[in-house]
Amino acid sequence: MRSSLFSYLALFFAVFALSTSAIFVKIADAPPAITAFYRLFFAMLILLPFLIGNKSYRQELVGLTKKQWGLGILSGLFLAFHYVLWFESLEYTSVASSTVIVTLQPLFSMVGGYFLFKERFSKGAIIGCFVAILGSLIIGWQDLQISGDALYGDILAFIAAGIITGYFFIGQSVRKELSLIPYSVIGYGSSSIFLAIYALCLNESFTNYSSTTWWALLGLAFVATILGQTIFNWLIKWISTSVISMSILGETIGTCILAYFILGEVISIEQAVGIIVILIGLAIFLVQQRKTN
Repeated sequence: MRSSLFSYLALFFAVFALSTSAIFVKIADAPPAITAFYRLFFAMLILLPFLIGNKSYRQELVGLTKKQWGLGILSGLFLAFHYVLWFESLEYTSVASSTVIVTLQPLFSMVGGYFLFKERFSKGAIIGCFVAILGSLIIGWQDLQISGDALYGDILAFIAAGIITGYFFIGQSVRKELSLIPYSVIGYGSSSIFLAIYALCLNESFTNYSSTTWWALLGLAFVATILGQTIFNWLIKWISTSVISMSILGETIGTCILAYFILGEVISIEQAVGIIVILIGLAIFLVQQRKTN
């Protein structure tokens, strides 16, 4: 990556795009499996012409090894599980609670980065990580419920956080040898196939949804996935999973802001304090980790 400033600007843009996920999911009146399927299926369709129209991408796809195909499909499986669990959690717990828990990815990424990629973190970076996580907890504290269905939804969101971290670790390995478009098409395509099979097993309908729902599904595909998830897939070649996972904590901020403007939800004092704490934690982490690298 030639410009570290450009890469971080792209990272924060992707985080804001990803922040639209919970908003679109809330607007879309469709089952979790269907919402997840169309999110990735439409994203794959958007990227497919770029794959077909580029000779080098086609040659790269034909020349993939069995290992590369296997890892690409595995990344799709991880992505499918992540979205099913996260969207399902939104059926049982609040948007704030689910979003806060699913963005606790740094807890998994720092451990995985240490053991899988021998990544080292300074004390300052670790402090910054926990400060940012504290900010997320402040935002969702009043919505975190340790009882009944809400607890079940929180557990699903926590598992989803671990699974998406695994997805990024696969990308961190595969993207060293595979271009963005082929990798993303394989991942999104295989993921949509897994999700279609899952939806069929649940006897979910793939049609008969309102125009508002279809627009929300397209928004999930283009804004949250192409402008969010795909930019992460691009950056993972140069930026570690730990840094990306830390930055995704900013999704909570974006979701609060968008919920204020789009859904008319008021930003409480707790949320405002949490946003400030997250920004402080992210700043500490990124500055300290850059010094380490």
